[in-house]
Amino acid sequence: MAVRMETPVSPDVMTAVQHLIKAVHAGGVDPLVLELVHLRASQINGCSTCVHAGVASAKRHGETEERLHQVAAWRETPFFSEPERAALALAEAATRIQDGAPGVTDAVWEAASAHFDEKQLASLTLHIAMTNFFNRVNHTIREQAGKTW
Repeated sequence: MAVRMETPVSPDVMTAVQHLIKAVHAGGVDPLVLELVHLRASQINGCSTCVHAGVASAKRHGETEERLHQVAAWRETPFFSEPERAALALAEAATRIQDGAPGVTDAVWEAASAHFDEKQLASLTLHIAMTNFFNRVNHTIREQAGKTW
């Protein structure tokens, strides 16, 4: 499968994205939680580019192979803390909003709210939205896994 475009965004868009990323990281969420959320949303969307990049980034932040291999089955494993589980549930619900899926229910939001303050929830929400944005761009242009930015 060939890439459709080499550079799908302008320098101005990249500057805006960098500002959004800075805002996400200023929200006070543990960087490993952000990496897990990014990886899970990318797995759901089947974005090989973001799965590849997400695994590499999580490893740079100290994530273990054992946990990375279990992100897709996080509910069935003992490897994730309650805050991580709440963030992963939020990521899944916010990502799966198609075809009548319930999206982020009150129960999912309340579980996340029990572990994250409003600033952190804003950060998580923006990070999930940005991940979904990049997943869709990558699918559209057929970006290949392994590319470094």
